[in-house]
Amino acid sequence: MTRVHPSAKRSSPALRLLGGVLVLLALLLALLISQAVRIRAGAEAYLYGYPLVIMELSRQGSAAAVGPENTLRRVRRFPAADFKAVVRPNVDTLYTSAFINADQGPWVFEMAANAQRYALMPFMDAWTHVFASPGTRTTGTGPASYLLVGPGWQGTPPPGLTLLRAPTQMVWLIGRTQTNGVADYATAHRLQDGLSLRSLADWQAGRPTPEPAWRAAATPPVAPIAQMQAMDVSTFFGHLARLMQANPPHAQDRAMLDQLARLGVGPGQPPRWGWLERQSVALGRWLADWRIGQALRDTAGAQQGWRTPPANLGDYGSDYATRAAVAMVGLGANLPADSLYPSTRLDAQGQPLHGDHRYRLHFAAGQLPPVRAFWSVTAYGMDDFFLPVATGRYAIGDRDPLQYNADGSLDLWLQAEAPEEARRSNWLPVLRGQPFQLTARLYWPEPAALGGAWTMPGLERQR
Repeated sequence: MTRVHPSAKRSSPALRLLGGVLVLLALLLALLISQAVRIRAGAEAYLYGYPLVIMELSRQGSAAAVGPENTLRRVRRFPAADFKAVVRPNVDTLYTSAFINADQGPWVFEMAANAQRYALMPFMDAWTHVFASPGTRTTGTGPASYLLVGPGWQGTPPPGLTLLRAPTQMVWLIGRTQTNGVADYATAHRLQDGLSLRSLADWQAGRPTPEPAWRAAATPPVAPIAQMQAMDVSTFFGHLARLMQANPPHAQDRAMLDQLARLGVGPGQPPRWGWLERQSVALGRWLADWRIGQALRDTAGAQQGWRTPPANLGDYGSDYATRAAVAMVGLGANLPADSLYPSTRLDAQGQPLHGDHRYRLHFAAGQLPPVRAFWSVTAYGMDDFFLPVATGRYAIGDRDPLQYNADGSLDLWLQAEAPEEARRSNWLPVLRGQPFQLTARLYWPEPAALGGAWTMPGLERQR
């Protein structure tokens, strides 16, 4: 007769527990495998729909905090250090913007002659694609008039109006007018006043459209990015389904629409998911956010620390991941041909930029940023907003009274404390004790910058 060792009897409950855990893990693994397709589809569909949903939240926020759509808002001054409404604000241009409902038009947008300052007036559809970009680069310095219509409009533009057909009902005009510092406000304001938006009926009757006084909300609305982060996946895809009705997807989106249909989502068709389906899509969304975060932090491909935005900015085709990433960190991006924005958080040796150190940004003779308009370099904190420096100088560029070296080269000095007098005109202040990052802006860049033959020089740490 075989005798069972006492220790085996004592371990049998533990073995049974272990066996139960292994079975449970196997079941969970099988469940994950069975939902793998849905998880992946959820991730891709979330990235696809992100720009459309955040554009709608931005439109709602503008209507609640600023004023009604279909009306130009002329921003008359540069943002201050406490400005937090839009990441990476600039002190190069003054904005003229409007959310426009194309189906409530047609609308007439007019630009007076402008030979004094570079201007760009990009129109974006609801998916953040730039479908038209009137301005100095594309239409020159003379006056121009446009008829903006929705995707379903039928007709012939009246004489004197150039047709702009919006692919979607929602349109965002986010125009920029070059402004050479605070002392240049009067010129920039006059050029802004040369822009107008009114209905076709008012234009034909010669009636100006009354422009309401813009107001600041008593309670600022929650930022769109914060609303997106707090939104559950059922609400997100419900918004997407509703918005796709008035803002039709592009022709190249057919495969993605098929994928959405497999998730039970379509134009006018919100999801009706069970618990498991909802959790699978939520996991896909989390993975998509993680993937974008990793991509934004990745320094691979950087040249001397600088990363240049992709060439398809504003015209993404079916590159949904790039389109979503831009909507997350820079909603309203221009076409690279209008403005190019290299950025860096690192010096030439790959070390993080920090206000406890001093840096030189050296442009060799003949190697200044190649532009047909102008260029600048702006310092930001790691939150993507201005550093609250005591001088109030947030950027430096070719419109400043810079001192060039005898050979035509240029040195910019980035440090917390003021340099000696001879270098002070070329000083961009940062804050001691704080890391920082830089964004260069090249307006109307030359082909050398667009094609990569020219790149920003690395920052040389002095101490």
